[in-house]
Amino acid sequence: MAALFLGVAAYFGIEAFQYLDDPLGVTLAYRYEVEQTLDLSGFVVREERVLPDEGGGLLRIQRSEGERVAAGGTVASVYADQASLDRQAEIENLESRVEQLQYAQDLALAAETTRKLDAQIAQNLLEYRRFLAADRLYDAEGTALELRALVLKRDYSDTGNGNIGLQLQELGAQLLNLRSQAEGSVRRITAPEAGLYSVEVDGFEAVLTPDMLEGLTPSALSSLTADPSTASRTGKLVLGDEWYYAAVVSAEDGASLQQLQAESGGTLLLRFSKGVDRDLPVTLESLGARENGRMVAVFRGTRYLRELTLLRQQRAQIVTGSTTGIRVPRECLRAERAYLDSDGRTVTEERTGIYCLVGREARFKPVEVVYSADGFVLVSPAPELDPSVDRDAKRIIRAGEQIIVSARGLFDGKVLQ
Repeated sequence: MAALFLGVAAYFGIEAFQYLDDPLGVTLAYRYEVEQTLDLSGFVVREERVLPDEGGGLLRIQRSEGERVAAGGTVASVYADQASLDRQAEIENLESRVEQLQYAQDLALAAETTRKLDAQIAQNLLEYRRFLAADRLYDAEGTALELRALVLKRDYSDTGNGNIGLQLQELGAQLLNLRSQAEGSVRRITAPEAGLYSVEVDGFEAVLTPDMLEGLTPSALSSLTADPSTASRTGKLVLGDEWYYAAVVSAEDGASLQQLQAESGGTLLLRFSKGVDRDLPVTLESLGARENGRMVAVFRGTRYLRELTLLRQQRAQIVTGSTTGIRVPRECLRAERAYLDSDGRTVTEERTGIYCLVGREARFKPVEVVYSADGFVLVSPAPELDPSVDRDAKRIIRAGEQIIVSARGLFDGKVLQ
């Protein structure tokens, strides 16, 4: 019995040691794309017009950032004192209530109307939550006002319209009285021409214009400073539909950009480091004269101008290309393939590849490295493999395979525990 006990204990001890000491480690291979980019630092240039700063009084901006304003449209209001501003807030509150009551009065309060309001309320709640999660408080405030109006309309639809006419008469009288008191206490600032409104005046409006980009040298661009005398509480208008991005590049990068634009059909992708969460299609408008091996590259865009009204000095990237492959850890790569010959001896041959776990066996799959980075590589099946041949098809690496990271004594066909 003692001998039997010692034998069983030894067996389990050996198995436990082999299990804990097993160096076999696997990871999952997956498809991955790496982009090649050219880093830039420069200025966003637009055609801009600073609005006059009405001195004195309380200024209230009537437009949101990036909102399009027609010629003659109201941009801001200037109130004589705090009482005038409070009176205007009360007028707007009454106007909102009138609009809600008219909505309840004009529409038939049927189940279809109620369902429509419920759907709009649910949609606004989702939008409000999304804006808060993204820290877009300005958008969240506008959505909250719309949500409040919808909730009040829904409330009126439940209470019926028996006394709505009387309420409208009372509110109309209050509005008439408040508007008569407000006459002469407010001045309106209008847009002299159509454009996109922006509240930010940074002093570059007259320093850096599209007309100045032609012939701009790297030293001149680097020495640009804002004009402190250009200031306005009212804001400015961004005119037209075009915008430019001017940055200093080396002469070699300039030649590469020209070649890239020719190969891509005339469109490049510009990516700002902040402020815009999308790639912007641009064209290489011009390359300036060389100065100490450098030149000014000017990119021109015609889309998404309303998202760029707050941008000026920005870091950016031009996407110059991309590489797609199967991502695996660098330590998975093997410089040679090992296998057993007919005599059971281990033979090696020079071959770049990766061992994959297929069932319980280690299978060597030849690969070609298409991109190398710190800690990982992108690979593709070796070019000489033919997917139509059964033997080659089994040796082609694919996304989702288990890649052997570490193991002792690996060879092609080895059975692993």
